[in-house]
Amino acid sequence: MTGNDVYEEMRAVLAKVGRRLGMPIKDARLLRLHSNALFLLPGRDLLIRIATNPDALGGIKSSVEVTRWLAKRDFPCVFPAEVNDQPFSIHGHAVSFWRYVEASPAPAPSSGELGEILRCLHAQPLSISVGRFRDPLDSVAQTIEITRHGISLDQRQWLADRITELRRAWSEVTFPHSPGLIHGDAHPNNLMRASSGRAILGDWDHVAVGPREWDLMQVHYMHRRFGHPSAEQLDEFARAYGWDVRDWPGLSLLVAIREISGLSPYVRTASTKEFSRKELARRVNSLQRGDAEVRWASPPAEG
Repeated sequence: MTGNDVYEEMRAVLAKVGRRLGMPIKDARLLRLHSNALFLLPGRDLLIRIATNPDALGGIKSSVEVTRWLAKRDFPCVFPAEVNDQPFSIHGHAVSFWRYVEASPAPAPSSGELGEILRCLHAQPLSISVGRFRDPLDSVAQTIEITRHGISLDQRQWLADRITELRRAWSEVTFPHSPGLIHGDAHPNNLMRASSGRAILGDWDHVAVGPREWDLMQVHYMHRRFGHPSAEQLDEFARAYGWDVRDWPGLSLLVAIREISGLSPYVRTASTKEFSRKELARRVNSLQRGDAEVRWASPPAEG
């Protein structure tokens, strides 16, 4: 196994997990390999998430603690499995365990439901210990610095300069609302319809106390770069939440930061995934040209 082969590295970590817990994992099926390697153990309805980011353990600890707390408050979210001492680190990768949610294919969760869920989340009392929202560009800055795959030297320098520019603007921004408990990556792809009919929010790796506007920005980033939600659904989202982030002039800055911060997993996996290499090139090229009309692609399911 080479150090750059992300898939084989995740499989090696999974094997260590099985030995550590005395858990058979030969039937584990890879569902996704992007920011995390997501494996399903069908016989146990258990999801094993292995972070590809070597600095993810702190955030994963928060995600386990916060979702366990929220689930007790009947908040619509995924929740961790009862595995002792989780999450833990193996070979520098954070490993966590989650109850598998049987998803219903229809109807798809609506933008209004996402707005309602975020309104409820942002109203939660800060009665649980959770870290502050950190520099949203820190991960991509570190990844670009240490990775030599998928981007040229000129592109790396352009990204470094762009990150410096955006960090300066971020340090000067004034948010209209006080900080609160935020999801950190609250876009429609992280919302699912459970078989019970309830819409629930998943992927809590970035949960923190931070600017609520960061959560509200995500749907606008998705609309700009992926074409969904639609303009009408953005209106529905704002009505459900009770405030429209488009009325705040700082929205464009947050979208620009999100465009750059989202490059991290593509840079990390560009050496072994053709999709990551091609998508990274498409995204960086469009950013360099200042072309906001280019549609980006989401990573495919691994099947």
